[in-house]
Amino acid sequence: MIKTLLSPRTSGTVKAINSKSEAHRLLICASLGDKKTTVECENVNRDILATAECLRALGSDITYENGVFTVTPISTPVFSPRLLCDESGSTLRFLIPLCAYFGNDSVFETKGRLSERPLSPLKEELEKGGTAIEIEGKDIKLCGKCNKTEFSIAGNVSSQFISGLMFMLTRTGGTINITEKTESLPYIEMTADALSLFGCDVALTENKVVIPKTAPLISPERVKSFGDWSNAAFFITAGVIGKEKITVKGLDMNSRQGDKKIVSILKSLGARIETDADSVSAYPSRLYALDIDAGDIPDLVPVLSVAAANAKGTTRIYNCSRLRLKESDRIETVINMINALGGTIYEENDELFITGSPLPGGTVDSANDHRIAMSAATAAFSAEGKVEIINAEAVNKSYPSFWDEIQ
Repeated sequence: MIKTLLSPRTSGTVKAINSKSEAHRLLICASLGDKKTTVECENVNRDILATAECLRALGSDITYENGVFTVTPISTPVFSPRLLCDESGSTLRFLIPLCAYFGNDSVFETKGRLSERPLSPLKEELEKGGTAIEIEGKDIKLCGKCNKTEFSIAGNVSSQFISGLMFMLTRTGGTINITEKTESLPYIEMTADALSLFGCDVALTENKVVIPKTAPLISPERVKSFGDWSNAAFFITAGVIGKEKITVKGLDMNSRQGDKKIVSILKSLGARIETDADSVSAYPSRLYALDIDAGDIPDLVPVLSVAAANAKGTTRIYNCSRLRLKESDRIETVINMINALGGTIYEENDELFITGSPLPGGTVDSANDHRIAMSAATAAFSAEGKVEIINAEAVNKSYPSFWDEIQ
């Protein structure tokens, strides 16, 4: 699918879609609960559906109707299940430790680059506990039960490893020792918050997570996935670099989602942004270059690169190395995107340097990466000419209604 956009000029209001980060966590907690739980989630996407499908494969009864998941917990885990993860890294990394605990000889089927993305040191830690893990093409196979209850994980590889172990340890109780600097800490805090909703009081410090045995988890019966800051970021940025105000509604200002930082970062670039109880309004603004630490917000880098291309001076975005391990090599695909649009960007030691100048427009190949496709669409709000996006259907991974909202 190819989408062509011609510098949108109209203002508008967008309702934020539900957070897939929250939905993943709530669905898993509900499947480990003591009774049926309803999870409000008006908007779904391929990643959320992948987690629901995998939990069904493990023995949870999950239905979806009128914007609500109804989840009946796993009673007896299915033996030798085949779990279809699609391209969802959260689904895979959250559920591998749980399947290792169940010892049910699981096979995870993946698509895209997912099987190539790192599993170390999670793989080695689970293998020390008795679970063999093999990668065969697109399949990741687990055999044997993990009896380990104390783990050591580097905090600078993937917070998803730590979250996955947190879900697992609710069955036994245990400790996760975090070595190195913890990046994406807000996502670990989100997992702790979800577990707290289900009666598990996690003790979380900078270098240790202690999980009390809470099996089954205690269902609050009804929970809700709130607005997604990661996807709201595209429209907030579009308002800042565009020609008219854009408002995004349905956001939780007290959210733990790390990508809520889009507001403070854009303000530091010079953006005029106003917030109230549940909405953000972004106004056309003159932006100025800034040094940006991507350590806790890797998913914002593509859209922040678009903002930087509209800022006076040269913006440096550092701590970007993990971007090479996403749906695409996002250092490479961000460079390709900005270059294709006529901007100025280069990389040095996994840091991005973007010099602001008017973007003429051009043709961007999303490389089947949803965030590249949506960032290119955001760039159209300031580009002087048309922006054409190849493989525009990549947005279905996280935001199926994105093109409708643009329209």
